[in-house]
Amino acid sequence: MAENDDIPFNRDFQLKPGIVEQVRPGVRRVLCDNPSPFTFTGTVSYIVGQGKVAIIDPGPDHEAHAAALLDAVRGETVTHILVTHTHRDHSPNTARIKAATGATVYAEGPHRASRPRFESEKHNPESGADREFKPDVALRHGDIVEGSGFRLEAVATPGHTANHLAFAWPERNLSFVGDHVMGWSTSIVAPPDGSMIDYMASLERLAGRAEGLYFSGHGPEIPEGPRYVRFLIKHRQAREASILHRLAKGEADIPTMVRAIYIGIDPRLTTAAGYSVLAHLEDLVGRGVVATDGDPVIGGTYRLAS
Repeated sequence: MAENDDIPFNRDFQLKPGIVEQVRPGVRRVLCDNPSPFTFTGTVSYIVGQGKVAIIDPGPDHEAHAAALLDAVRGETVTHILVTHTHRDHSPNTARIKAATGATVYAEGPHRASRPRFESEKHNPESGADREFKPDVALRHGDIVEGSGFRLEAVATPGHTANHLAFAWPERNLSFVGDHVMGWSTSIVAPPDGSMIDYMASLERLAGRAEGLYFSGHGPEIPEGPRYVRFLIKHRQAREASILHRLAKGEADIPTMVRAIYIGIDPRLTTAAGYSVLAHLEDLVGRGVVATDGDPVIGGTYRLAS
Protein backbone atom coordinates (compact mmCIF):
# COMPACT_ATOMS: atom_id res chain seq x y z
CA MET A 1 0.00 0.00 0.00
CA ALA A 2 2.40 2.71 1.15
CA GLU A 3 5.88 2.52 -0.36
CA ASN A 4 8.06 0.62 2.05
CA ASP A 5 11.80 0.14 1.87
CA ASP A 6 11.81 -2.99 4.00
CA ILE A 7 9.77 -5.17 1.59
CA PRO A 8 11.37 -6.16 -1.75
CA PHE A 9 8.27 -5.33 -3.81
CA ASN A 10 8.28 -6.26 -7.49
CA ARG A 11 5.92 -4.24 -9.69
CA ASP A 12 7.31 -5.54 -12.97
CA PHE A 13 4.36 -7.42 -14.44
CA GLN A 14 4.12 -7.28 -18.22
CA LEU A 15 1.16 -9.65 -18.74
CA LYS A 16 -1.63 -8.06 -20.82
CA PRO A 17 -5.34 -8.82 -20.26
CA GLY A 18 -6.72 -11.86 -22.06
CA ILE A 19 -3.31 -13.31 -23.01
CA VAL A 20 -2.62 -16.88 -21.89
CA GLU A 21 0.85 -17.25 -20.40
CA GLN A 22 2.41 -20.59 -19.51
CA VAL A 23 4.53 -19.83 -16.42
CA ARG A 24 5.46 -23.36 -15.30
CA PRO A 25 4.65 -26.85 -16.57
CA GLY A 26 0.97 -27.30 -15.74
CA VAL A 27 0.43 -23.64 -14.77
CA ARG A 28 -1.05 -20.98 -17.07
CA ARG A 29 -2.30 -17.54 -16.11
CA VAL A 30 -4.72 -15.02 -17.62
CA LEU A 31 -5.06 -11.40 -16.46
CA CYS A 32 -8.47 -9.75 -16.12
CA ASP A 33 -8.79 -6.14 -17.32
CA ASN A 34 -9.83 -4.69 -13.92
CA PRO A 35 -6.91 -2.47 -12.86
CA SER A 36 -7.29 -0.26 -9.76
CA PRO A 37 -5.30 0.99 -6.74
CA PHE A 38 -6.50 -2.18 -4.96
CA THR A 39 -6.03 -4.73 -7.77
CA PHE A 40 -2.79 -3.41 -9.39
CA THR A 41 -2.98 -4.39 -13.11
CA GLY A 42 -5.98 -6.66 -12.47
CA THR A 43 -6.96 -10.06 -11.07
CA VAL A 44 -4.88 -13.05 -12.20
CA SER A 45 -6.72 -16.33 -12.85
CA TYR A 46 -4.75 -19.58 -13.03
CA ILE A 47 -5.29 -22.73 -15.09
CA VAL A 48 -3.75 -25.81 -13.48
CA GLY A 49 -3.08 -29.07 -15.32
CA GLN A 50 -3.51 -30.04 -18.95
CA GLY A 51 -6.36 -31.76 -20.75
CA LYS A 52 -8.43 -31.98 -17.58
CA VAL A 53 -7.84 -28.74 -15.69
CA ALA A 54 -8.70 -26.62 -12.67
CA ILE A 55 -9.31 -22.87 -12.81
CA ILE A 56 -8.27 -20.91 -9.71
CA ASP A 57 -10.07 -17.58 -9.05
CA PRO A 58 -12.24 -16.94 -12.14
CA GLY A 59 -12.23 -13.24 -11.25
CA PRO A 60 -14.85 -10.46 -11.11
CA ASP A 61 -18.20 -10.32 -12.90
CA HIS A 62 -16.47 -9.77 -16.23
CA GLU A 63 -17.75 -11.36 -19.43
CA ALA A 64 -14.62 -10.76 -21.53
CA HIS A 65 -12.41 -12.39 -18.89
CA ALA A 66 -14.70 -15.44 -18.68
CA ALA A 67 -14.53 -15.70 -22.49
CA ALA A 68 -10.71 -15.47 -22.39
CA LEU A 69 -10.51 -18.25 -19.78
CA LEU A 70 -12.86 -20.50 -21.73
CA ASP A 71 -10.89 -19.77 -24.88
CA ALA A 72 -7.66 -20.73 -23.09
CA VAL A 73 -9.07 -24.17 -22.25
CA ARG A 74 -10.75 -24.86 -25.60
CA GLY A 75 -10.54 -28.59 -26.32
CA GLU A 76 -9.87 -29.32 -22.62
CA THR A 77 -12.24 -30.22 -19.79
CA VAL A 78 -12.55 -27.96 -16.74
CA THR A 79 -13.12 -30.38 -13.85
CA HIS A 80 -12.50 -28.05 -10.88
CA ILE A 81 -13.01 -24.38 -10.03
CA LEU A 82 -11.13 -23.28 -6.91
CA VAL A 83 -11.70 -19.95 -5.18
CA THR A 84 -9.22 -18.46 -2.70
CA HIS A 85 -11.72 -16.00 -1.17
CA THR A 86 -14.97 -14.15 -1.76
CA HIS A 87 -14.01 -10.61 -2.70
CA ARG A 88 -15.75 -9.26 -5.79
CA ASP A 89 -12.55 -9.22 -7.83
CA HIS A 90 -12.03 -12.99 -7.35
CA SER A 91 -15.22 -15.06 -7.15
CA PRO A 92 -18.22 -13.63 -9.10
CA ASN A 93 -17.12 -15.00 -12.51
CA THR A 94 -17.36 -18.51 -11.00
CA ALA A 95 -21.04 -18.67 -12.00
CA ARG A 96 -20.20 -18.06 -15.69
CA ILE A 97 -17.40 -20.65 -15.77
CA LYS A 98 -19.51 -23.23 -13.95
CA ALA A 99 -22.46 -22.66 -16.30
CA ALA A 100 -20.18 -23.16 -19.33
CA THR A 101 -18.24 -26.17 -18.02
CA GLY A 102 -20.29 -27.90 -15.30
CA ALA A 103 -17.15 -27.98 -13.12
CA THR A 104 -17.36 -28.50 -9.35
CA VAL A 105 -16.65 -25.40 -7.23
CA TYR A 106 -14.32 -25.69 -4.22
CA ALA A 107 -13.76 -23.02 -1.56
CA GLU A 108 -13.71 -22.60 2.21
CA GLY A 109 -17.32 -21.41 2.31
CA PRO A 110 -19.58 -18.40 1.75
CA HIS A 111 -18.39 -14.92 2.71
CA ARG A 112 -18.41 -14.05 6.40
CA ALA A 113 -16.83 -11.41 8.58
CA SER A 114 -13.87 -12.25 10.83
CA ARG A 115 -15.88 -11.06 13.83
CA PRO A 116 -19.43 -9.84 14.54
CA ARG A 117 -20.05 -6.23 13.51
CA PHE A 118 -20.21 -3.81 16.44
CA GLU A 119 -23.45 -1.86 16.97
CA SER A 120 -21.69 1.43 16.29
CA GLU A 121 -20.16 0.27 12.99
CA LYS A 122 -21.46 1.28 9.63
CA HIS A 123 -21.01 -1.16 6.74
CA ASN A 124 -17.47 -0.95 5.35
CA PRO A 125 -17.96 -0.17 1.64
CA GLU A 126 -14.38 -1.14 0.81
CA SER A 127 -14.86 -4.79 1.70
CA GLY A 128 -16.32 -5.57 -1.74
CA ALA A 129 -17.69 -8.90 -0.58
CA ASP A 130 -19.34 -11.38 -2.96
CA ARG A 131 -22.28 -12.47 -0.83
CA GLU A 132 -23.87 -14.58 -3.59
CA PHE A 133 -21.06 -17.13 -3.71
CA LYS A 134 -21.50 -20.67 -2.39
CA PRO A 135 -19.11 -23.53 -3.17
CA ASP A 136 -20.29 -27.02 -4.14
CA VAL A 137 -17.60 -28.45 -1.84
CA ALA A 138 -16.47 -26.69 1.35
CA LEU A 139 -12.77 -27.19 2.07
CA ARG A 140 -11.03 -27.29 5.42
CA HIS A 141 -7.34 -26.83 6.16
CA GLY A 142 -5.41 -29.84 4.91
CA ASP A 143 -8.08 -31.08 2.49
CA ILE A 144 -6.73 -32.38 -0.83
CA VAL A 145 -8.24 -31.49 -4.21
CA GLU A 146 -7.04 -33.99 -6.77
CA GLY A 147 -7.41 -33.86 -10.53
CA SER A 148 -5.76 -35.26 -13.62
CA GLY A 149 -2.07 -34.48 -13.07
CA PHE A 150 -2.44 -32.15 -10.10
CA ARG A 151 -2.87 -32.53 -6.35
CA LEU A 152 -3.59 -29.33 -4.44
CA GLU A 153 -3.71 -28.94 -0.68
CA ALA A 154 -6.04 -26.38 0.93
CA VAL A 155 -4.08 -24.18 3.34
CA ALA A 156 -6.26 -22.04 5.62
CA THR A 157 -4.93 -18.47 5.47
CA PRO A 158 -7.59 -16.26 7.11
CA GLY A 159 -6.83 -12.58 7.69
CA HIS A 160 -7.53 -10.72 4.44
CA THR A 161 -10.93 -12.43 4.69
CA ALA A 162 -12.16 -15.03 7.18
CA ASN A 163 -12.57 -17.64 4.41
CA HIS A 164 -9.24 -17.15 2.61
CA LEU A 165 -7.45 -20.29 1.38
CA ALA A 166 -4.14 -20.83 -0.37
CA PHE A 167 -3.74 -23.87 -2.60
CA ALA A 168 -0.35 -25.57 -2.24
CA TRP A 169 1.09 -27.93 -4.84
CA PRO A 170 3.87 -29.56 -2.79
CA GLU A 171 5.06 -31.84 -5.62
CA ARG A 172 5.81 -28.74 -7.72
CA ASN A 173 7.14 -26.68 -4.78
CA LEU A 174 4.61 -23.90 -5.44
CA SER A 175 1.53 -22.36 -3.89
CA PHE A 176 -1.37 -20.24 -5.15
CA VAL A 177 -1.66 -17.69 -2.34
CA GLY A 178 -4.57 -15.47 -3.48
CA ASP A 179 -4.45 -12.03 -1.85
CA HIS A 180 -2.79 -13.18 1.37
CA VAL A 181 0.69 -12.52 -0.07
CA MET A 182 1.30 -10.20 -3.03
CA GLY A 183 4.58 -9.22 -4.64
CA TRP A 184 3.51 -5.71 -5.67
CA SER A 185 2.02 -4.49 -2.35
CA THR A 186 0.95 -5.44 1.14
CA SER A 187 -2.53 -6.95 1.58
CA ILE A 188 -5.39 -4.91 2.95
CA VAL A 189 -6.67 -6.17 6.28
CA ALA A 190 -9.90 -4.28 6.99
CA PRO A 191 -12.06 -5.24 10.01
CA PRO A 192 -14.61 -6.67 10.45
CA ASP A 193 -14.03 -8.39 7.08
CA GLY A 194 -10.39 -9.03 7.93
CA SER A 195 -8.44 -9.70 11.11
CA MET A 196 -4.82 -8.75 11.84
CA ILE A 197 -4.50 -11.51 14.48
CA ASP A 198 -5.57 -14.13 11.90
CA TYR A 199 -3.49 -12.51 9.16
CA MET A 200 -0.26 -12.66 11.19
CA ALA A 201 -0.92 -16.29 12.20
CA SER A 202 -1.51 -17.19 8.53
CA LEU A 203 1.78 -15.55 7.50
CA GLU A 204 3.55 -17.71 10.09
CA ARG A 205 1.75 -20.77 8.73
CA LEU A 206 2.94 -20.07 5.16
CA ALA A 207 6.48 -19.22 6.32
CA GLY A 208 6.66 -22.61 8.01
CA ARG A 209 5.78 -24.50 4.83
CA ALA A 210 8.22 -25.79 2.22
CA GLU A 211 6.68 -24.35 -0.99
CA GLY A 212 9.10 -21.79 -2.39
CA LEU A 213 7.28 -20.21 -5.34
CA TYR A 214 4.08 -18.21 -4.80
CA PHE A 215 1.52 -17.31 -7.45
CA SER A 216 -0.57 -14.39 -6.25
CA GLY A 217 -4.04 -12.99 -7.03
CA HIS A 218 -2.46 -9.79 -8.38
CA GLY A 219 0.94 -9.05 -9.85
CA PRO A 220 3.99 -11.20 -10.50
CA GLU A 221 4.97 -14.51 -8.94
CA ILE A 222 7.08 -14.42 -5.78
CA PRO A 223 10.26 -16.53 -5.71
CA GLU A 224 11.51 -17.49 -2.24
CA GLY A 225 8.00 -17.10 -0.82
CA PRO A 226 8.77 -17.97 2.83
CA ARG A 227 11.65 -15.45 2.88
CA TYR A 228 9.35 -12.77 1.43
CA VAL A 229 6.73 -13.61 4.08
CA ARG A 230 9.34 -12.86 6.77
CA PHE A 231 9.65 -9.34 5.29
CA LEU A 232 5.86 -8.96 5.52
CA ILE A 233 5.86 -10.06 9.17
CA LYS A 234 8.64 -7.56 10.00
CA HIS A 235 6.74 -4.83 8.13
CA ARG A 236 3.56 -5.40 10.17
CA GLN A 237 5.58 -5.45 13.39
CA ALA A 238 7.14 -2.12 12.37
CA ARG A 239 3.67 -0.74 11.60
CA GLU A 240 2.53 -1.76 15.09
CA ALA A 241 5.62 -0.07 16.58
CA SER A 242 4.77 3.14 14.64
CA ILE A 243 1.24 3.12 16.08
CA LEU A 244 2.58 2.68 19.63
CA HIS A 245 5.19 5.41 19.01
CA ARG A 246 2.44 7.83 17.96
CA LEU A 247 0.22 6.90 20.95
CA ALA A 248 3.18 7.45 23.30
CA LYS A 249 2.78 11.15 22.41
CA GLY A 250 -0.85 11.15 23.55
CA GLU A 251 -4.23 9.76 22.54
CA ALA A 252 -5.19 9.94 18.88
CA ASP A 253 -7.89 9.02 16.40
CA ILE A 254 -7.22 6.87 13.34
CA PRO A 255 -6.94 9.71 10.74
CA THR A 256 -4.22 11.31 12.93
CA MET A 257 -2.33 8.00 13.05
CA VAL A 258 -2.65 7.49 9.28
CA ARG A 259 -1.16 10.96 8.65
CA ALA A 260 1.75 10.18 11.00
CA ILE A 261 2.47 6.68 9.66
CA TYR A 262 1.62 6.63 5.94
CA ILE A 263 3.75 9.44 4.56
CA GLY A 264 3.08 10.20 0.88
CA ILE A 265 0.25 7.66 0.54
CA ASP A 266 -1.92 7.63 -2.60
CA PRO A 267 -5.02 9.60 -1.41
CA ARG A 268 -7.26 6.87 -2.92
CA LEU A 269 -5.82 4.45 -0.33
CA THR A 270 -6.32 6.63 2.77
CA THR A 271 -9.56 4.89 3.81
CA ALA A 272 -7.97 1.45 3.38
CA ALA A 273 -4.94 2.61 5.40
CA GLY A 274 -7.33 3.66 8.19
CA TYR A 275 -8.86 0.19 8.26
CA SER A 276 -5.38 -1.36 8.32
CA VAL A 277 -4.52 0.77 11.37
CA LEU A 278 -7.84 -0.31 12.93
CA ALA A 279 -6.86 -3.97 12.37
CA HIS A 280 -3.64 -3.39 14.33
CA LEU A 281 -5.53 -1.48 17.05
CA GLU A 282 -8.06 -4.32 17.45
CA ASP A 283 -5.15 -6.67 18.04
CA LEU A 284 -3.45 -4.23 20.48
CA VAL A 285 -6.69 -3.62 22.41
CA GLY A 286 -7.27 -7.38 22.58
CA ARG A 287 -3.77 -7.82 24.05
CA GLY A 288 -4.35 -5.03 26.60
CA VAL A 289 -1.59 -2.80 25.17
CA VAL A 290 -3.93 -0.06 23.89
CA ALA A 291 -7.18 1.24 25.39
CA THR A 292 -10.26 2.87 23.88
CA ASP A 293 -13.74 3.77 25.15
CA GLY A 294 -16.21 1.13 23.98
CA ASP A 295 -15.49 -1.16 21.02
CA PRO A 296 -12.39 -0.64 18.87
CA VAL A 297 -14.03 1.01 15.84
CA ILE A 298 -12.91 3.21 12.94
CA GLY A 299 -14.24 6.39 14.61
CA GLY A 300 -12.68 5.66 18.01
CA THR A 301 -9.94 7.45 19.93
CA TYR A 302 -7.05 5.36 21.25
CA ARG A 303 -4.43 5.67 23.98
CA LEU A 304 -1.76 3.50 25.54
CA ALA A 305 -3.19 1.34 28.32
CA SER A 306 -1.81 2.49 31.65
